[in-house]
Amino acid sequence: MSDKLKEAREIINHCDKEMAQLFEKRMKAVESVFAHKQKFGLPITDSKREEEVVLSNSAFVKDGTIKEYYTDYIKNVIFLSKAYQSRMQEGIKVAYSGVEGAFAHIAAGRIFPHSNKVAYRDFISAYNSVVNGEADVAVLPIENSYAGEVGQTIDLIFSGGLYINGIYELEIHQNLLGVPDATVEDIKKVISHSQALSQCHDYIKLKGFEAEETTNTAYAAQIVAQKNDVTLGAIASYETAEIYGLKVLEANINKSGENTTRFAVLSRARANSPALTNSVLMFTVKNEAGSLANAISIIGKYGYNMTALRSRPLKKHSWQYYFYIEIDGTTETETGEKMMNELKGVCDKLKIVGTFSPHCEI
Repeated sequence: MSDKLKEAREIINHCDKEMAQLFEKRMKAVESVFAHKQKFGLPITDSKREEEVVLSNSAFVKDGTIKEYYTDYIKNVIFLSKAYQSRMQEGIKVAYSGVEGAFAHIAAGRIFPHSNKVAYRDFISAYNSVVNGEADVAVLPIENSYAGEVGQTIDLIFSGGLYINGIYELEIHQNLLGVPDATVEDIKKVISHSQALSQCHDYIKLKGFEAEETTNTAYAAQIVAQKNDVTLGAIASYETAEIYGLKVLEANINKSGENTTRFAVLSRARANSPALTNSVLMFTVKNEAGSLANAISIIGKYGYNMTALRSRPLKKHSWQYYFYIEIDGTTETETGEKMMNELKGVCDKLKIVGTFSPHCEI
């Protein structure tokens, strides 16, 4: 063996030893990152952070050809880091409303793919499971692009103490499901959640079906499977059809081809991550002329763009309302603190209910 080959191999062995030690040290740090994500209900994948790591680390390599290989190397390290976090994530309890196959179940599975997903009978039970510590996070719908806001969830967020640490968009495709022997012509009655029935109103009317509400779409599919009646159909997802052994009689029957539901991830602690760039505020205004206009003006004054503004009635006070606002930017800045302090002057109740990254599709 030549001296140069021996020297090269010794360098490689030395580097491999150091890299193994550093890899172990890095993965221990990954455990801390995962603990933070678990505490605040954040998903494992953070695309913005991954891009930053690849870009900044590649800059350390000066040789252009070697840099290409190093970029692949660091991407693989990130992949292993996420795989390790996925393994640790198996113990996370994610609450959702409905039964297996419900859109909330689908959303929870896509946001937290390796978690322990726990079904609850309704929104408030899922929400309270996190409040009481039974679950780590809850995944609940807050808005549908066709049917509008999900008022019950918004009310829970306003009155409760959980924080939004992510908002994710799930494209919804409603389908007519029936038992394996059924055809579209056999169906006389369809059952589903009220929003699904609303989204498919035109189709139901065209077919002349009788419609009946159920607590959620997957439960409707469950009922159809149990009754095994060719005249009874469910409106639900194709995933639900697979779970309950039903057949998709007609696909994509919702009125709008663009049907998206936004799901919020709720947890007991408020996250603070560079990836979460937008904020959600809720407030009531003083019963004075121009109070709402003043609040909106203050938000604009400090350079924040409002991307959503909704009003909801206060349950205990007739004809009084609270407001839900989404803004570009966070309040964890000097400008944000000034805005919040000024808003307190025109608001009776004001709170930051969360932060999220916009347009996260799942």
